[in-house]
Amino acid sequence: MISPKIQDAINAQINAEFWSAYLYLAMGMHFEAEGRTGIANWFKIQFKEEQAHAEIFMNYLNSRGGRVVLKPIDAVPESWNSPLAAFEATLAHEEKVTALINNLYALAEAEHDYATRGKLDWFVSEQVEEEETAKNLIDRLKLIGDNGLALYMLDQELATRTYNVPAPLAANA
Repeated sequence: MISPKIQDAINAQINAEFWSAYLYLAMGMHFEAEGRTGIANWFKIQFKEEQAHAEIFMNYLNSRGGRVVLKPIDAVPESWNSPLAAFEATLAHEEKVTALINNLYALAEAEHDYATRGKLDWFVSEQVEEEETAKNLIDRLKLIGDNGLALYMLDQELATRTYNVPAPLAANA
């Protein structure tokens, strides 16, 4: 059985993951409307990943005898001035999510909940990857600057991104 403190914290994280998904869906729709379909694709894949993260937490909570409580999702921004601005917002958001995961990890340690801490190990590694990816795209967009052809080429590259079921869900697929 999972402690009420850990259950509440995981439910808050589930809400944060769904908010993240909603944010990335908004970004995808924004760039789709601008005709930047590759950038839109990147964000739509990110949307699916965040939904999967919420599902991992929900499955875990249920497996430990906890109760999933879905709360309303706060509104997200609706537009960004440029792809660079969107990826800078992405990095800032992923850094916030990293802090949330780290806080959840610290709580699991304080509560001596080693099962939850073990489950969070995957998320810790995932956040390192999320931040690195955003940083790399920001660096590339800064190099591109106002070069329309280079931005077009990056858009084409991002159009090839595909969704991969995260390992913690793959066993259930």
